[in-house]
Amino acid sequence: MNPFLGSEVQRNLVLASASPRRREILEGLGFEFEVLPADIEENDIPCADHDAFAIGLAVRKAEEIRRARPLATVIAADTIVVCGDSRLGKPADEADAFSMLRSLSGRAHEVITGVALIAPDGRRLAEAERTRVYFRALSEEEVARYVETGEPFGKAGAYAIQGYAAPFVRRIEGCYFNVVGLPVSLLFTMLSKLERTRDDSADR
Repeated sequence: MNPFLGSEVQRNLVLASASPRRREILEGLGFEFEVLPADIEENDIPCADHDAFAIGLAVRKAEEIRRARPLATVIAADTIVVCGDSRLGKPADEADAFSMLRSLSGRAHEVITGVALIAPDGRRLAEAERTRVYFRALSEEEVARYVETGEPFGKAGAYAIQGYAAPFVRRIEGCYFNVVGLPVSLLFTMLSKLERTRDDSADR
């Protein structure tokens, strides 16, 4: 149980994600929850706005798990990386990982996570968090060695800031946990909103 939120809003939490990083973040915050990954196609939302794209994916994940757990508070998130005009998801193979990492080398990029919550009474919240990440220039050998570790796979932008890619990052502007995959401050703000609106409804 997390000490900064009421017990009601923490009851019957479901994380709609297979990400071990998101699970570890929630566990570290003291939450008790069920993990039930959503199975959606992540690339079929036609949307030019990057925040809306990430939010749209998170909402679809939350809605899918909501059908399976209608009495739960569902937490869903989806993270994308935007570099220049390119939206980077998870690499399909080694060549794709190489290409993504080369494009990030020596440049700044944006990490955007959409977060969606659905409460048992149907109340919904969806917002996005942005963090700017600055990579130093990477050599071809560094990129090759990193891809060989296997860590880039399953990661938006082909890297994990909390893993072997940590030395690639010169600095960040914004929430570190957002880059890992779940913006903690935003999540608390959203859960607090659910808690307040529930209490307001109970008072009327």
